Amino acid sequence: MQQLDGTVIATALPQMARSFHDTPINVSVGITAYLLTVAVFIPSSSWVSDRFGARTIFATAIVVFTVGSVLCGSAQTLWEFAGARMLQAVGGAMMVPVGRALVLRTAQKHELIGLMQVITVPGLVAPVVGPPLGGFITTYASWRWIFFLNVPIGLVGLAMVLLLMQNFREPERRPFDVVGFVLSGAGLATLMYGLTLLGHEGGTWATGIGTLLAGAVMLVIAVRHALRHPTPLIDLAPTRIPTFRTGMMSGGALFRLTIGATPFLWPLMFQVGFGMTAFLSGGLMMACTGADIGAQIFARRIIRHFSFRRVMVVCGSLATLFLFACALFTRNTPLAVIAVVLALIGIFRSIEYTAISALAYCDVPQEQMSMASTLVSTSNQMTNGAGVAVAAIALNVIATVRGGHPLDVTDFQLAFVAIAVLGVIATATFAGLPPDAGASIARPAPKTAAV
Repeated sequence: MQQLDGTVIATALPQMARSFHDTPINVSVGITAYLLTVAVFIPSSSWVSDRFGARTIFATAIVVFTVGSVLCGSAQTLWEFAGARMLQAVGGAMMVPVGRALVLRTAQKHELIGLMQVITVPGLVAPVVGPPLGGFITTYASWRWIFFLNVPIGLVGLAMVLLLMQNFREPERRPFDVVGFVLSGAGLATLMYGLTLLGHEGGTWATGIGTLLAGAVMLVIAVRHALRHPTPLIDLAPTRIPTFRTGMMSGGALFRLTIGATPFLWPLMFQVGFGMTAFLSGGLMMACTGADIGAQIFARRIIRHFSFRRVMVVCGSLATLFLFACALFTRNTPLAVIAVVLALIGIFRSIEYTAISALAYCDVPQEQMSMASTLVSTSNQMTNGAGVAVAAIALNVIATVRGGHPLDVTDFQLAFVAIAVLGVIATATFAGLPPDAGASIARPAPKTAAV
C-alpha cells in the first residue's frame, strides 16, 4: 500500500496540478513532503517498536496511513494535500524498518543476498502496478481515487496484522533520546525544505541555499550529540564499517538519488513534453519496473559469480549510460525504443540495488543490525526525496536560463543529462572498493554433512 502510493502519484501529477491550479513541479511538494516526513520519523520507529511491540505499531501505522489517504483524496488545496501526505508519512515511517530489522536480526551472512532480493521484490511489484494504475485512474476517473482505494487495502491489511503478526518487543527499555530526535528531525526537515525551495518556481536562491546550510549545521550538531550520548536515538556505530558507508552513504546514496529522480522526470517528459496520456506514460514506465523484477532472477547468481565491485561498477555504468540515452528522446522517438531503453535501465538498476543493499549489511555485527536497518531506511527515504527535489531544481534552473516556463522538451533532455552526471560520480566511488569487498556473503550456503 505504501510503495504503490508513491508510484501512482508521480503519474497523476499533471492532473493534480490542474485541480490545484498550480504547476506539476510545485505539486511535487506532495511527494517531497511525504518522503521528508518519513525520513524524520524513521529513526524513532525502532525505539517505538521495541517499547510497544511490533504488532501494535504496525497496526497503528496502517490506521494512520489509511486515514491520511482519505484526507489526501478529499484535499481542495495544495497545502491541504501536503499536510495529509505528511500524516500518511507518519504511518509509513512506522512500517518501513520493522519488517527488515526482524529479518536481518536472525539472518546468516550467506543468506543476505537472497534476503535482499526477498525484501526488494515486493517493493518492485508496486512500481509495476503503480504507473499503469495511476495512468488509468487519472485518464478515466479522477486522481482522488488513487487515495480512496487505500481504504479497503488498509482494512484488509489491518485484519491480517492483528490475526497473524506476533507482538515482538525488546525486554530492555531504553530512555527516549528527545534531544537526538529533535536535532535529527529538524536537520533532515530543514535540509529537504531547502532543496524544495530551490526546486519551486519563483523560489529565491538565497533563501534556498541559506535553508540548506541551516539544515547541514543542525545535522552536524545531531551527529556530535549521537557520538556523546550513552543511548542515542541514532547509533552511528555501523557507519564506521567501510562497506556499510559505501552502501548507505557515498556511492550507494548518490546512485539511489539518481534513480529516485526518474519516476518524477519520466511522467512529466512523456505527458508535458510529448503530450502523451497518463495511461500511456504509466505503461511506458512499466517497461522499466517490469524489467526490475525480471532481473532479480539472475541477480544473486551474477553477484556471486563476479565480485561486488565488478558488478556495481559495470551495472552502475550501464544504468547511467541509458539515463544519458533518455536525453535523446524526442516526440518522434518510437515508443518501442523508449520502452527498450527504460527496460535496460530497469535491469541494471535492479542488480545494482541488490548489490548495494547486500553490501551495506555484509560486515555489520548481528547486534547492530537493527540500527543499521534504521539508518539504511532513513538514507533511502532521504535520497528518494532528494532525487525528486534535485530533478525539480534542474528543471527550474534550465527553464529559467532558457527564458521561463512553460516547460519544453529541451528542459527535460538537459535535466536527464544533469541527473546522469550524478550517476557517473556514484559509479566512480564503487571502483574504490577492495576487490574482496562482500566476499563473506558472496559465498553460497554451506552444505550439511550427509548422515
